[in-house]
Amino acid sequence: MTAQVKYDDVEVGTEIPAQSYQVDRMNLVMYAGASGDFNPIHWRESLAKAVGLPDVIAHGMYTMAQGGRFVTDWAGDPGAVLDYGVRFSAPVVVPDEGGATLEISGKVEEKLDDNRVVVALTARSAGQKVLTRAKAVVRLA
Repeated sequence: MTAQVKYDDVEVGTEIPAQSYQVDRMNLVMYAGASGDFNPIHWRESLAKAVGLPDVIAHGMYTMAQGGRFVTDWAGDPGAVLDYGVRFSAPVVVPDEGGATLEISGKVEEKLDDNRVVVALTARSAGQKVLTRAKAVVRLA
Protein backbone atom coordinates (compact mmCIF):
# COMPACT_ATOMS: atom_id res chain seq x y z
CA MET A 1 0.00 0.00 0.00
CA THR A 2 0.95 3.62 -0.42
CA ALA A 3 -0.22 6.56 1.63
CA GLN A 4 -3.24 8.25 0.08
CA VAL A 5 -2.59 11.71 1.54
CA LYS A 6 -0.15 13.76 -0.52
CA TYR A 7 2.67 15.61 1.20
CA ASP A 8 2.11 18.68 -1.00
CA ASP A 9 -1.57 18.80 0.05
CA VAL A 10 -0.85 19.36 3.76
CA GLU A 11 0.65 22.28 5.62
CA VAL A 12 1.63 22.84 9.22
CA GLY A 13 -1.69 23.31 10.99
CA THR A 14 -3.69 21.05 8.67
CA GLU A 15 -6.44 19.58 10.85
CA ILE A 16 -7.35 15.91 10.67
CA PRO A 17 -11.08 15.56 11.36
CA ALA A 18 -11.97 14.00 14.69
CA GLN A 19 -13.15 10.41 14.84
CA SER A 20 -15.10 8.77 17.62
CA TYR A 21 -14.45 5.19 18.68
CA GLN A 22 -16.92 3.37 20.89
CA VAL A 23 -15.28 1.20 23.56
CA ASP A 24 -17.25 -1.47 25.37
CA ARG A 25 -16.23 -4.28 27.64
CA MET A 26 -16.32 -6.83 24.83
CA ASN A 27 -13.59 -4.79 23.09
CA LEU A 28 -11.53 -5.04 26.28
CA VAL A 29 -12.02 -8.79 26.60
CA MET A 30 -11.01 -9.28 22.95
CA TYR A 31 -7.96 -7.06 23.46
CA ALA A 32 -7.02 -8.99 26.60
CA GLY A 33 -7.10 -12.22 24.62
CA ALA A 34 -5.00 -10.78 21.78
CA SER A 35 -2.46 -9.10 24.05
CA GLY A 36 -2.31 -11.61 26.88
CA ASP A 37 -3.03 -8.82 29.40
CA PHE A 38 -5.75 -10.33 31.58
CA ASN A 39 -5.42 -7.86 34.45
CA PRO A 40 -8.92 -7.93 35.99
CA ILE A 41 -9.13 -4.12 36.24
CA HIS A 42 -9.89 -4.27 32.52
CA TRP A 43 -12.91 -6.56 32.80
CA ARG A 44 -13.99 -7.08 36.41
CA GLU A 45 -15.79 -4.14 37.98
CA SER A 46 -15.50 -5.30 41.61
CA LEU A 47 -11.71 -5.60 41.41
CA ALA A 48 -11.33 -2.30 39.55
CA LYS A 49 -13.30 -0.54 42.28
CA ALA A 50 -11.44 -2.42 45.03
CA VAL A 51 -8.17 -0.84 43.87
CA GLY A 52 -9.69 2.64 43.77
CA LEU A 53 -10.72 2.95 40.15
CA PRO A 54 -14.16 4.36 39.33
CA ASP A 55 -14.97 1.32 37.14
CA VAL A 56 -13.34 -0.98 34.61
CA ILE A 57 -10.72 0.86 32.53
CA ALA A 58 -9.46 0.28 29.01
CA HIS A 59 -5.93 -1.03 28.57
CA GLY A 60 -3.56 1.87 27.95
CA MET A 61 -2.16 0.09 24.93
CA TYR A 62 -5.68 -0.41 23.56
CA THR A 63 -6.22 3.34 23.84
CA MET A 64 -2.88 3.97 22.16
CA ALA A 65 -3.82 1.53 19.38
CA GLN A 66 -6.95 3.55 18.63
CA GLY A 67 -4.72 6.58 18.11
CA GLY A 68 -2.61 4.53 15.72
CA ARG A 69 -5.76 3.43 13.91
CA PHE A 70 -6.77 7.09 13.57
CA VAL A 71 -3.45 7.98 11.92
CA THR A 72 -3.35 4.96 9.60
CA ASP A 73 -6.97 5.54 8.53
CA TRP A 74 -6.07 9.14 7.67
CA ALA A 75 -2.87 8.26 5.81
CA GLY A 76 -4.46 5.30 4.03
CA ASP A 77 -1.53 2.97 4.71
CA PRO A 78 -0.48 1.37 8.01
CA GLY A 79 3.09 1.18 6.71
CA ALA A 80 3.21 4.97 6.38
CA VAL A 81 3.53 5.38 10.16
CA LEU A 82 7.25 5.42 10.87
CA ASP A 83 7.20 6.35 14.55
CA TYR A 84 4.46 6.70 17.14
CA GLY A 85 4.51 7.43 20.84
CA VAL A 86 2.23 8.67 23.61
CA ARG A 87 2.09 9.28 27.32
CA PHE A 88 -0.92 8.03 29.24
CA SER A 89 -2.51 10.85 31.21
CA ALA A 90 -5.85 9.40 32.33
CA PRO A 91 -7.67 6.09 31.98
CA VAL A 92 -10.62 5.49 29.69
CA VAL A 93 -13.35 4.43 32.11
CA VAL A 94 -15.65 1.83 30.51
CA PRO A 95 -18.97 1.42 32.34
CA ASP A 96 -20.92 -1.77 31.73
CA GLU A 97 -23.92 0.09 30.35
CA GLY A 98 -23.09 2.18 27.29
CA GLY A 99 -19.34 1.79 27.40
CA ALA A 100 -17.17 4.81 26.63
CA THR A 101 -16.44 7.03 23.67
CA LEU A 102 -12.88 7.85 22.70
CA GLU A 103 -12.58 10.93 20.48
CA ILE A 104 -9.35 11.45 18.60
CA SER A 105 -8.32 14.38 16.44
CA GLY A 106 -5.05 15.44 14.93
CA LYS A 107 -3.07 18.23 13.38
CA VAL A 108 0.01 18.33 11.18
CA GLU A 109 2.57 19.86 13.52
CA GLU A 110 5.67 19.81 11.33
CA LYS A 111 6.74 19.02 7.78
CA LEU A 112 10.01 17.12 7.49
CA ASP A 113 12.10 16.04 4.53
CA ASP A 114 11.42 12.86 2.54
CA ASN A 115 7.62 13.42 2.49
CA ARG A 116 7.38 12.97 6.26
CA VAL A 117 5.12 14.89 8.61
CA VAL A 118 4.70 14.97 12.37
CA VAL A 119 1.08 14.55 13.43
CA ALA A 120 0.07 15.61 16.94
CA LEU A 121 -2.95 13.77 18.30
CA THR A 122 -5.51 14.72 20.90
CA ALA A 123 -7.43 11.89 22.56
CA ARG A 124 -10.28 12.51 25.00
CA SER A 125 -12.85 10.43 26.81
CA ALA A 126 -15.58 11.81 29.06
CA GLY A 127 -14.14 15.29 28.56
CA GLN A 128 -10.72 14.27 29.87
CA LYS A 129 -7.47 14.11 27.92
CA VAL A 130 -6.37 10.47 28.04
CA LEU A 131 -3.18 10.66 25.95
CA THR A 132 -0.55 13.39 26.04
CA ARG A 133 2.50 13.96 23.89
CA ALA A 134 0.81 11.75 21.31
CA LYS A 135 2.73 12.12 18.08
CA ALA A 136 3.29 10.12 14.93
CA VAL A 137 5.78 10.54 12.11
CA VAL A 138 4.07 9.62 8.86
CA ARG A 139 5.48 9.31 5.33
CA LEU A 140 2.96 10.68 2.87
CA ALA A 141 2.64 10.13 -0.87
